[in-house]
Amino acid sequence: MEKQPEVIRDKACMRAWSRRLRFEEGKEKRSLALVPTMGFLHEGHLSLIREARAYADLTVVSIYVNPGQFSPSEDLASYPSDLRGDLRKLSEVGGVDAVFCPGNLYDYGSSDGVVNEGVFAAPTVPAEEAKASSCLEDGGSGHESWIRVESLERGLCGKSRPVFFRGVATVVAKLFNIVEPDVAIFGKKDYQQWRLICRMVRDLDFAVKIIGSEIVREVDGLAMSSRNVRLLHGERDKALSIYKALSEAKSAGLNGQSTCQEIKDLVVQTVSKAGGKIDYAEIVEQESLTPVDQINCPVVICIAAWFGNVRLIDNIEINA
Repeated sequence: MEKQPEVIRDKACMRAWSRRLRFEEGKEKRSLALVPTMGFLHEGHLSLIREARAYADLTVVSIYVNPGQFSPSEDLASYPSDLRGDLRKLSEVGGVDAVFCPGNLYDYGSSDGVVNEGVFAAPTVPAEEAKASSCLEDGGSGHESWIRVESLERGLCGKSRPVFFRGVATVVAKLFNIVEPDVAIFGKKDYQQWRLICRMVRDLDFAVKIIGSEIVREVDGLAMSSRNVRLLHGERDKALSIYKALSEAKSAGLNGQSTCQEIKDLVVQTVSKAGGKIDYAEIVEQESLTPVDQINCPVVICIAAWFGNVRLIDNIEINA
């Protein structure tokens, strides 16, 4: 029989559990790995959990759809959720000691923000104030403290999602303070997020080692994402153009015969021809995420594109 992870909903209980299990009397200190997720788990998430086992004695998976990273116009209400299914998958994959699935991690002053199993109420923020306002409910006096990683949050996804990365950095910091892990595992599909968390940990002296795990793909090359389930049949077929474009772009970059602009044009042409609407296609230095004109250092080709009502992101590294 597979081990059933302990399900913890209260943040004080989570912190107490972490300290008790890591510092049990009479035993040597045990290390703890955190795998943060927003639920609706797929094989990509499960691969992070398997990787976590190599780095720590205990593994905690968090499931939390973070309202702080969604603007009022984005898809928080429709973000897919299946908490019962997630708990079943975590039991089957094994090696998970606890699942932290809080109702809400923000203090709104009056409401816990819970709507349904795994789906949480969006903070009400006027669109024109989205860049500057805190995550407040109408009439409330709640959360207004945010972490900004100023340079890394500006480009790529930050251009079209201005509140996204302050929400990511803040909720990850909260999870680190609650769970108190030694190691945290992040998927490199969300490349900007991974780099941003690495920088936040460095700058704020968190005692957490950040591991970036390689992208897990479907057999046909599509990067695994919780949003893939929302693609219509025809849209999913068209979305395969993303990996095709990235693979062609990497080949062009490695042969050194194409400029970065020509490579980006190739990506845009391939995805647009398949019916995708490009949000961005950029070639940036891997750590600073600064755009480059020539590939003479380690870079990553990043893309975001819409297929129907679904926005997908993907990337591929070139270690020149």
